[in-house]
Amino acid sequence: MSKKLFFSIAFVLIAFTGFGQIYNPIKWTQQLKITGDNTAEIQIHATIDDGWHLYGLHLPSGGPHPTSIVFESIENASKVGELEAPSKLLKQHDANFDMELNWYTNEAVFIQKIKFTDASKVKVKGYVDFMACNDQSCLPPSKSSFTLGAPATPATKEATKAVVVPVKTSDYWTPVIQELKSFGETKNSAATTSLWLIFIAGLIGGFLALFTPCVWPIIPMTVSFFLKRSENKKRGQRDAVLYGLAIIFIYVFLGILITLIFGASALNSLSTNAIFNLIFFALLVVFAISFFGAFEITLPSSWSTKLDAKADSTAGFISILFMAFTLVLVSFSCTGPIIGTLLVQVSSSGSLLAPAIGMLGFAVALSIPFSLFALFPSWLKSLPKSGGWLNSVKVVLAFLELALALKFLSVADLAYGWRILDREVFLSIWIVIFILLGFYLLGKLRFPHDSESKHTSVVGVFLAIISFAFSVYMIPGLWGAPLKSISAFAPPLYTQDFNLYNNDVHPAFTDYDLGMAYAAEKKLPVIVDFSGFGCVNCRKMEASVWTDPTVKELLKKDFVLISLYVDDKAALAKPYEVEENGRTTSIETIGDKWSYLQRSKFGANAQPFYVMLDNQGKPLNKSYTFDENPANFVKWLNRK
Repeated sequence: MSKKLFFSIAFVLIAFTGFGQIYNPIKWTQQLKITGDNTAEIQIHATIDDGWHLYGLHLPSGGPHPTSIVFESIENASKVGELEAPSKLLKQHDANFDMELNWYTNEAVFIQKIKFTDASKVKVKGYVDFMACNDQSCLPPSKSSFTLGAPATPATKEATKAVVVPVKTSDYWTPVIQELKSFGETKNSAATTSLWLIFIAGLIGGFLALFTPCVWPIIPMTVSFFLKRSENKKRGQRDAVLYGLAIIFIYVFLGILITLIFGASALNSLSTNAIFNLIFFALLVVFAISFFGAFEITLPSSWSTKLDAKADSTAGFISILFMAFTLVLVSFSCTGPIIGTLLVQVSSSGSLLAPAIGMLGFAVALSIPFSLFALFPSWLKSLPKSGGWLNSVKVVLAFLELALALKFLSVADLAYGWRILDREVFLSIWIVIFILLGFYLLGKLRFPHDSESKHTSVVGVFLAIISFAFSVYMIPGLWGAPLKSISAFAPPLYTQDFNLYNNDVHPAFTDYDLGMAYAAEKKLPVIVDFSGFGCVNCRKMEASVWTDPTVKELLKKDFVLISLYVDDKAALAKPYEVEENGRTTSIETIGDKWSYLQRSKFGANAQPFYVMLDNQGKPLNKSYTFDENPANFVKWLNRK
């Protein structure tokens, strides 16, 4: 592995260790400076903290993220010449990336000249795309947006900064970060627990991938290849173990790369984006149809052929690495849907480590057989041969993919308020899917690749019983039963049109200012619930904790409950901009507004996040995060 690749991964891993903090070592300001009767300069200035640097506009490929200035629109004006960067640019060889790089320290100025006919009508909108690094770590690429308008009279020649509309509508928005900390640190086991759950989810996905026609037949072939090609048994075992480690490296690197490209906050935002969820819903449906046997999805054979040739022409670990790449490509049609589902699910966690941890779990499960059978080759004789049972596994996965596809459609439906997939509709489709799965496991349904002599196995009978029982379990949900075991997947109870269940808790308000005004009028304390439509743990809390009789009684009688959805995509009537940590942030949706409130007032950005306030907006207790034990939530509500 090259030094450049090694240090890229190292920088990312070091940055991950501080994922709970928010660093902003580069502060941006912009101004539109009039320089003549019909000319002006768009001046973009970066103030860089000591020890940090900002990369230049032009860097060699394969290196860090270069700085770029993007002008999305320039109304009633046109650019004159190219973007200028008059600041001192340091150039030197970077041993970490093993290449010649350039960057700015202390400050950087970028200038774009424009011309116009009427200065009062000029409007510029754009953003800076940049990456900040110091000697030990790099932060993920970030964007700083700006909007500039010219002054009414060109003759003033004074700088005009982007108009920033104050977001604070009342004293309820006053930051209380220090007051909140004075109550003590919140015990947040959710982050560690979630990472363990993500790892376990990856393991389960990896084990599922093993039992597919794309992977299972490769296991004995690959292990036998390693044992036969080596001069001695120990070397063959060593190579097979290295092969397993190479699989882990490839998938973990893929998880790191995804986070490096998008960043945790971008992944979280992407996870509730309607277009992205609809595309992923469609992809999972297509994959399911393929698993049912309608057609095969394969990558170009030339890709795996080239990797095979590369593996034959190299030696040592590099050769083994190329063989592992070949496995990844060959098995894509079976592993792709599992990996994609895993990555989309973990993206809503908001953790920088989540994609890498999920891929680690997946890769560990996938690599275990190659190492174990190499160490104990006699086990290969007892390995079940490929056959019709693998096709059955593929069909079972197809049913599961259809069920999971609805989750992504549901997230988009909730975030944008379409209401086409309410809870009872979602549950009805799931019930039908798992009933059909039960009939398939009993041999009552057949698909193109099933043999005509297919018989029901004992395992199939037991799995069919589980599938039918699960369907029966979901039926009361059609009338409002909470169904706690699937609360993370199903739409929330408030989307239920016909609900006979009266133990669920609904927020009194979904608008912070209206809720606080009501609390002041009634002289009641407030529970502010920062939630999200795509937040799995939020649904678990609502189904497992809020439905507890004691919790329900306290929330309804002693507090005003305000739920704020940070991924609500409904557009604000009047979008605005705020200055946050030295940069301009656009507030365009209701979700943006509540997310900014959580960050600015309470210094947090993860969900679920609960705060207890008096009716003037001051904290009464420390914050509370994910914990499925109702007794702990009751203690928090009682301030014990």
